[in-house]
Amino acid sequence: MRRGKLPLLSLLLLPATLLLSACGSVKGGSALTVYSGQHEQTTVRLVDAFERQTGIKVNLRSADEATLGNQIEQEGQSSPADVFYAENTPVLEALSKRGLLAPVRPATLAAVPRRYDSAQGRWVAVSARVSALVYNTAKTTPAQLPGSILELAAPRWSGKLGFAPSETDFQPLLSAVLRIDGTAAAERWLKGLQANGRVYPDNETVVNQVDNGESTIGPINSYYWYRLRDEKGAQSMHSALHYYSSGDPGDLVDISGAAVLKTSAHSTAAQDFLAFLLSRPAQQLIAHSRSYEYPLRPGVSPAPGLRALNTLNPAALTPAQLGDGSAALALEQKLGLL
Repeated sequence: MRRGKLPLLSLLLLPATLLLSACGSVKGGSALTVYSGQHEQTTVRLVDAFERQTGIKVNLRSADEATLGNQIEQEGQSSPADVFYAENTPVLEALSKRGLLAPVRPATLAAVPRRYDSAQGRWVAVSARVSALVYNTAKTTPAQLPGSILELAAPRWSGKLGFAPSETDFQPLLSAVLRIDGTAAAERWLKGLQANGRVYPDNETVVNQVDNGESTIGPINSYYWYRLRDEKGAQSMHSALHYYSSGDPGDLVDISGAAVLKTSAHSTAAQDFLAFLLSRPAQQLIAHSRSYEYPLRPGVSPAPGLRALNTLNPAALTPAQLGDGSAALALEQKLGLL
């Protein structure tokens, strides 16, 4: 969703004045400050619901998650952030490795299946999205589509591929290829994508350009397609989603999560906010939003039309195995994709 223009935790920062601030001060002249790289419309609704339920006011700052991760690192002990809500786990893992995140309450961690959370308990999984391949239905057929994401580098897709390597959503995919197939294979794959494809600035552009026929196929997370369908109407769509073979690195369940900063001045309220994100009302709000993400609390169903999460057989990779994204970023930088 967010445009990953900046390398994760690089020294490049956007000015704080460019970050969106919402809500105001509360009791004692302070407010809970949430840095969010997640879907803004859904996050605003979650914040509003939390304020109504608890009376705690929230100062919401929304921006690209890599920018916010960089900012937290640069702010260090002086960071005003209490909570960081990220759309992908690599940035959370990076901040955890740097010792910037506080332990999450055990009861909050227990609200979702443990395999999705931080191995060290420093952030909690909130929702999930599923990777997919969008394809133009007039230019190719399901029978012609690849079973593996690695096949996108094959010569037969030359001039037909669109992808957005600067998107933060692309990092977990590349990290999965690195983890499963190794560095040499991942580098060959990226070179194949470069040779075959058009580079787009973001995944919204990928899905739009595949739908209008400029590109034939493109790797995305599935929610981009559903959002375009909402905008255009199902009858006006010229594209569909294809899923890779079970266990393939392209068949990835990617996690969005939230953490409390170790330097939080309002740690109790910050922990309450994380607990709220995993509550049934909040998870239902996520499920029925235009984010088209999967709620992770057991018993809360996803939006109609999404494949049930428990029917998926994705690559067996934990967030810890995907890591902090540094290897993926280094490889993209080496090949000039960032």
